[in-house]
Amino acid sequence: MTDTEDRSFPEPPAAGDETATMLGSLERQRATFAWKCGGLDAAGLQAKVGASSMTLGGLLKHLALVEDYYFTEKLQGGEMGPPWDAVDWDADPDWDWHSAAEDTPEQLMTLWERAVDRSRAAIEHALEHGGLDQPAKFTWPDGRTPSLRRMLIDLIEEYARHVGHADLIRESVDGLVGEDPPR
Repeated sequence: MTDTEDRSFPEPPAAGDETATMLGSLERQRATFAWKCGGLDAAGLQAKVGASSMTLGGLLKHLALVEDYYFTEKLQGGEMGPPWDAVDWDADPDWDWHSAAEDTPEQLMTLWERAVDRSRAAIEHALEHGGLDQPAKFTWPDGRTPSLRRMLIDLIEEYARHVGHADLIRESVDGLVGEDPPR
């Protein structure tokens, strides 16, 4: 049994409001991603498919970075902590992807889970202090400032894309397929 199989699988509400539906969709994507990455050893997390250099370990580290970047830095205006603050991103813009091979499965899963926990707290705070219309603490180059609503949609898209990658990689590792973990 993987560490995600004993949890109830989140779903967006069948007829919820906008916030509950978006958060439910994001949590479903996160849970599916955790299921696809769960229970593997280092070799499983470093497996590749075809010509791609993408691995499940790289995906875990990349999505941990995305979670922190979106909600610590962009939404809250804070500074990201370790390990992100020690990376020379100009010299190595893909550090999150390839450095994952140096981490254990436990380190990768913990890094991602903690980033998700920080994101949940940041989202909850923003919802309490401005709702989905809460503006981020940054602007795009064209001067527009996205709302929490837009950032959540962007993160749902990011997860949906990478869950598709995780599906293919995980199937190549041990044949695990499906949309939802066993209930």
